[in-house]
Amino acid sequence: MILKTHNLVKTEYKSILFEKRPCLDNNGKEVEGLLNAWILLNNPKQYNSYTTAAVKELIFAFGEASNDRSVVAVVFTAVDDVAFCTGGNTKEYAEYYAGNPQEYSQYMRLFNDMVSAILKCEKPVICRVNGMRIAGGQEIGMACDFTIASDLARFGQAGPKHGSAAIGGSTDFLHLYVGIERAMQSLTLCDQWTAHKALSIGLITEIVPVLKLGEKYIPNPLVVIDKYADEFGNIIFGSVKSGEDYAEAKRIKAEATIDLSLLDTAVNKTISKLLYTFPNCIAKSLTEIRKKKLEHWDRNKESSREWLALNMMTEAKAGFIAFNEGSKENREIDFIKLRQLLAKGSRWNEDMFQSIIN
Repeated sequence: MILKTHNLVKTEYKSILFEKRPCLDNNGKEVEGLLNAWILLNNPKQYNSYTTAAVKELIFAFGEASNDRSVVAVVFTAVDDVAFCTGGNTKEYAEYYAGNPQEYSQYMRLFNDMVSAILKCEKPVICRVNGMRIAGGQEIGMACDFTIASDLARFGQAGPKHGSAAIGGSTDFLHLYVGIERAMQSLTLCDQWTAHKALSIGLITEIVPVLKLGEKYIPNPLVVIDKYADEFGNIIFGSVKSGEDYAEAKRIKAEATIDLSLLDTAVNKTISKLLYTFPNCIAKSLTEIRKKKLEHWDRNKESSREWLALNMMTEAKAGFIAFNEGSKENREIDFIKLRQLLAKGSRWNEDMFQSIIN
């Protein structure tokens, strides 16, 4: 029997990596004829931020993985061990899209299609978090079904610090994971969570150690792993150490090496559990659970796209240019000066941009 292909086009991947790796059974042995699709962001010099070209390829990659009869699950991850994804490529934003709302509107249509491609994939999607999952990286990560992370990973948003709002998915998804108030904390204050904190509040599925001292894996030394009460009596879990403890932890971390083998093992174990289930029952379960995300996403994505496009004329323009052109120590605008100017009724014009960026 000659099988039909349901892919829209045949895609040559240049900005991302698309690989098919053997599916493993419960004994860790390769299963003949069954594979996992690995989709990897491949821009390590810019913390695996996605360019317009990468977004288009991701749409096709998830479609190809979804249609492949031999694929059991999809692993969405990135190269190296520093970042899963830090969102859209700010260099491209600053140099092309800033001040260009009609172009950014078209880009955001592609972005929306990328998120939707993850949510409609007919195979379970595991986000393998090999490092930072920040901003748009957090958004595309939450569109996935499972998250298995390095215990060095950090999770959070950055939009209000750089001229945007996290309406590419986070305002739709985050509260479903962690509740309204924690979502508010992340989306407005831009506080970042350690992998331990993210696990404790229900954002992710599992974390594994990736640091090795000699032949032994050690937990992230920078993080307070045990629960404790702060000076106000609040229970804290997964906070970053401070003072002398932090300095000592940095020293230990510097002596260790990063090995993601346990992360891959954890991903494969989850897929092995999925392997021993009815595929159609799994597909239906995915559809029903994803409805909670889609209820918000489908309602809001077009109005969000329109707002983000117009925002490229004001705050986003200032924020992305400041981030792109600023020093490593300071990539933010002068927020106090901006608020003072707006309080006086100042208009958004080139004089304002220059005064708050410089």
